[in-house]
Amino acid sequence: MDMASSQIRLKILPSARCLFNNRVQIKVEGLAPHKPVELRSRLVDDRGVIFKAAAQYKADESGQVDVCRAPSLGGSYTGVEPMGLFWSLAPETPHTKFLKKNVLSPILVEIEALSGETGKLLASETNERGFMVEGMKRIPVETGRIRGVLFVPPGKGPFPGIVDMYTLGGGLTEPRASLLASNGFAVLALAYLGYKGLPKNPDSLDLEYFEEAVTYLRTQPEVKGPGIGIISISHSGCMAVAMSSFLPGISATVCINACIANIVFPIRYKDIVIPPIRPDMKNWKVTDSGLVDIRDVTPDPIVEENRASLFPIERASCQFLFAVSEDDHNWNSALFAKRAAEILRNHGKDSFKVITYPKAGHILEVPYMPHCPSTFHAAVGRDVVFGGEPKAHSEAQLDLWEKVLEFFKSHLGNKSTC
Repeated sequence: MDMASSQIRLKILPSARCLFNNRVQIKVEGLAPHKPVELRSRLVDDRGVIFKAAAQYKADESGQVDVCRAPSLGGSYTGVEPMGLFWSLAPETPHTKFLKKNVLSPILVEIEALSGETGKLLASETNERGFMVEGMKRIPVETGRIRGVLFVPPGKGPFPGIVDMYTLGGGLTEPRASLLASNGFAVLALAYLGYKGLPKNPDSLDLEYFEEAVTYLRTQPEVKGPGIGIISISHSGCMAVAMSSFLPGISATVCINACIANIVFPIRYKDIVIPPIRPDMKNWKVTDSGLVDIRDVTPDPIVEENRASLFPIERASCQFLFAVSEDDHNWNSALFAKRAAEILRNHGKDSFKVITYPKAGHILEVPYMPHCPSTFHAAVGRDVVFGGEPKAHSEAQLDLWEKVLEFFKSHLGNKSTC
C-alpha cells in the first residue's frame, strides 16, 4: 500500500462487532477532498450464496465520507441511507433467500472503500453481526414430540416466554428467536416440518403437537407466566391463529402476513378436523420473467364454501398484532387481516391491532435482513414472487421489530388476558 492510501481509514462505529439488528456508522477518513469513492459490502450466507451491495460517494472538503450524512450518488441505493450497505444486499444467485442456520457464529459483512477513479482498494473492515448476547443460553429441545431450540437470556429470570415459528419451508430458523431473547424473552424456536425426524410432507398437522410446545414453554422454570406469546409468519401465521383459537395459556400473538383460514394440510385437534381452503387455480399468474404470482390463489375465507377452513378466531382470549405488507404477492394478507378484525369486532372484541406497510413484501424479518423479493416456494414447487421494494421493505422490518418488542412487553408478564 502506498503512503497516500495508508493514511486512509475505514471505521465501523461504535464497534465492528454488534448484534445483527443493530445500526452501525461507516466512515472513511483520509481521502483526497471531493474525490469519488465507492463503498462495497459483501457477505456469504450459510448456503455459500454471496450477497453484495455498492454505492458511490464523494469525499467532503476534509477528505471524509460519513454515510450517516453523505448521500449515495448511485449504485444499490441513493440518498442518505446510514444502513444502505446492509439493507440493499442482494444475492448473486437470483431468487435466493438469505440463510443463517447456526446463530452461534456471527454473519461477517466485509466493507470496502475503493477509488472511484481507479477502482483501487483503499481500505477495508469487517462488521461482525452476531445473534447471541453474552451469557445467553441456546438449548436444543427434543422433549416428547417437540423439536426446536430454547433461547434463554442472561440474568436472573424468570422471563416472558414466546414460541417463535417460521415459514412452510420446514427446518428451524433461529435468528429472530435469538434476537428476541437478547431483548429479555425466553424464546422457543419451534420446528414443525422437516427437522430432526419431523415429516416434511405430513398427511395432516396435529394441533396437540403445538399444545405440547406451549405447555413445555409455560412450565420451564425460566419462563414467567401465566400466558406466553407467539410470533409467526406466512404459513406459521395460520398455525398461530389455530393455536390462539383452541389452546389455553396464550396472551399475545403476532401474525406477520398470515392467513386466518387453514391452508395446505388438514389440521387435527382431538376430534376436530379443519380442512385446508381450496386454492383457486384460475388466479395463478406467471410474470414476464417466468416467476409464479400466487397472490390471488388463496380465496376469501369468509365466503360460504370456505367457512369450514376458517379458524374460530373469536374464541381466542389473547391480544393480536397483525402485520400486513400491501405488496405481499404470496397471498392477500391485507384482506385476511381485515377479515380477522371484522370477526373479532363482530364478537365485541377490540383485542387486536393491524399495522400495514404499503410497499413491503411477504417475508418481513428482523432489521437489516436482506430483502427476499422472490424465492422457491415449498407448496408451489417453483420460484414465486414475494413482492416489496427494498428500501420500503427494510423500513417496514425496522418499524415492525420495534412494534413487536413493544407489543410483547406490554402484554406478557403483566396480568394475563387469559
